[in-house]
Amino acid sequence: MALKGGGKRRHGELRRELRGVSQKMLIQTLRQLETNGLVEREVHPVVPPKVEYSLTPLGRSLQPLLEAICQWSERRLPEVEEARLRADADPFDCGA
Repeated sequence: MALKGGGKRRHGELRRELRGVSQKMLIQTLRQLETNGLVEREVHPVVPPKVEYSLTPLGRSLQPLLEAICQWSERRLPEVEEARLRADADPFDCGA
């Protein structure tokens, strides 16, 4: 979702927007997205190297689906958290 809107983003911008994602995971994910034709990587011939990432038309076609998943997640988060608490509960705890 960090690439939505059709703009180009540099690696550092993506890292700042995606707090909590390691550099290694970001690089691996960007490579997979590029391999699958969802993201375009543009290297500019300057020193130091400048690399920008943007969504391809195929990647942009996923935006409505991803936005729907995000909206669903926001609405259902309390239920998910409740289910996690139940799963982590001690089965021998009688509430006493």
